[in-house]
Amino acid sequence: MAEPKTKQTAASVEDFINAVKDENVREDCWAVVKLMQDVTKAEPKMWGASIVGFGVYTYKYASGKTGDWPLIGFSPRKQNLTLYVMAGFDGYDELMEKLGNFSCGKSCIYVKRLSDLHLPTLKKLITASVKHLRKTYPPEKK
Repeated sequence: MAEPKTKQTAASVEDFINAVKDENVREDCWAVVKLMQDVTKAEPKMWGASIVGFGVYTYKYASGKTGDWPLIGFSPRKQNLTLYVMAGFDGYDELMEKLGNFSCGKSCIYVKRLSDLHLPTLKKLITASVKHLRKTYPPEKK
């Protein structure tokens, strides 16, 4: 199996966000940093060239090989602000109904502006996702 392309890097989150050309998107990014940091109590880290992630969990493939991924993260993509909610959305129907104006994939929320979302509901969703991942993939004891 090939090595994952997206790994945690030492690149500066501050430099990455400050390089976002659209001032509104840049402000949204800083608001998401605060929200995700409040929930995870983790410092933001760059994952690859364009994902800001918080915390880390180690998952295991059926083959036994493991990989690391952030508990929660986001990326200011060209079309949307993408929020990575790694636990997915199964079981969160009530929260998703209250979240606001967005589209989503298996574990991503795509939004034009953060103001399109109900932030207290987003915080509940992020909190539930992080809690689920920490329970499902507890850190290995060393």
